[in-house]
Amino acid sequence: MHQNTRQPARPAPTRGKTPMLLVAMALGLAALYYGPQVAAEKSITLPQPNAYVTAGLSMPTGARETVVFAGGCFWGVQAVFQHTRGVISAVSGYAGGTASDADYPTVSAGNTGHAESVQVTFDPRQVSFTQLLQIYFSVAHDPTQLNRQYPDTGTQYRSAVFTTTTAQQQITARYIEQLDAAHVFSGKIVTQLGALQGFYPAENYHQNYATLHPEQPYIARFDLPKIANLKASMPALYRENPELVAN
Repeated sequence: MHQNTRQPARPAPTRGKTPMLLVAMALGLAALYYGPQVAAEKSITLPQPNAYVTAGLSMPTGARETVVFAGGCFWGVQAVFQHTRGVISAVSGYAGGTASDADYPTVSAGNTGHAESVQVTFDPRQVSFTQLLQIYFSVAHDPTQLNRQYPDTGTQYRSAVFTTTTAQQQITARYIEQLDAAHVFSGKIVTQLGALQGFYPAENYHQNYATLHPEQPYIARFDLPKIANLKASMPALYRENPELVAN
């Protein structure tokens, strides 16, 4: 069974109100809609990857590399990486299933094999893959939640890393081992790991959603805090102006 809880009615535009007030109104609506039992976003400080994580691996030397991250609703995950220095593009989409069922209504049924995902293209000379992993595990989502992420449940909201190189796969597996051994989280990391078989961009209205709709209650409650956590916990990797997808 799955549940998609991201569709409370958006508040009507309020002429003359400041964006800050609109966000405050959205938070009030979110509290009414989701209730106090649904936790808000939080981040956790992670240790740096140890020497073993990258030992003996041949790292790509080009100016462009790609990985696909899944961690619940793609709106917030996309926004986090759009605000990350060195990221060339972050595109919301679907991974884990086939092209024939890679559309939002079908994926939302929870039985296509797809996960809501974000394809991150980055310049490894500016931001390393290990730094992206730190952001992914600490800020973008909670990797201990199995087939869910906060209010959203179903396999389409699972935690997964779809890698495009052997080095990415080994680094991710080793870093998960390090984090689990250090008991950084209260529970075991449940992130799935596998080679990317295909990525299918989501519909245009899903791209840049958190940036375009900060007053939406779901965004205010669950996604704007992700961006704030990135800025607070990793200021050297944060950029104020997001790298948006051109529609």
